[in-house]
Amino acid sequence: MKRKANIWVFISLGLCIILAVSLFFILAQRKEMNDIKTQIAIEEEKRNLEAEYANLAFEYDRFEGSKMLINNDSLINQLENEKLKVQRLQEELKTTKNIDAKRINELKKELATLRSVMRAYVIQIDSLNALNQKLTAENREVSNKYREATETATQLQKDKEELTQKVSLASKLDAIGISINTLNSKGKNTNRISKIEYIEVNFSIAKNVTAQPGERYVYLRIIKPDNDVLIKNRNDLFVYEDSEINYSAKKLVEYDSEETPVTLYWTVEEYLYPGVYRMELFADNEKIGEKSITLQK
Repeated sequence: MKRKANIWVFISLGLCIILAVSLFFILAQRKEMNDIKTQIAIEEEKRNLEAEYANLAFEYDRFEGSKMLINNDSLINQLENEKLKVQRLQEELKTTKNIDAKRINELKKELATLRSVMRAYVIQIDSLNALNQKLTAENREVSNKYREATETATQLQKDKEELTQKVSLASKLDAIGISINTLNSKGKNTNRISKIEYIEVNFSIAKNVTAQPGERYVYLRIIKPDNDVLIKNRNDLFVYEDSEINYSAKKLVEYDSEETPVTLYWTVEEYLYPGVYRMELFADNEKIGEKSITLQK
């Protein structure tokens, strides 16, 4: 009986050992399975974080092409710093093989913070873009108004110049009825070039109610066949078309806007040779008439 009792003791002890070993293996296997599940979950979280950080990096890259529109150095620098932070965390996720749950949670919090910062930047950038668009529209409107004002001013100046030109043309004096006489020493007409002592030029300044009445000089230029001008003194000058040119004779005339007769004389003191002599008349800085005469031997 005692021997049988010992056998049962050994059997019971063996069963307990077997049970203990089995329980140990079961617990160890369960822990291993839990560790594997945890690691799988961590890897899944890591992949999700990598994707979310990649999306966030893409959002920052989109702002890269909008720098010119942002036009704010301080904001651009802040965006660059945040972009570098995202890239650094991306790199950590890619290169770290064994990452724990604690670091995963830290990276999640970092991601939430970065997203919050990104939303704030988006609001700020949208506000700046709206302001830029408003300023651009206002600038365009101002530019258009300035262009319109410039065009109006240019047109007014053109109209003024045209009106001034019309008034100038309308008020221009005109020499009419021009006649030329060649006189001898007795004041008689002569056709013999050697006997000519005076050249007499007669004309009338036509009536012109738009012309300014008052005194003005009338100038005569006698141009010889060789295109030289008959003059008494090289200093006998008057202004024509913004240049000073010589005159042969001049006369102060009182003009009252009515037809006014004028006579100018040239005293011949030089040799006159045959050919065409042109008489040009000027007043008020304008040529008012001309006529030619042919002198023969």
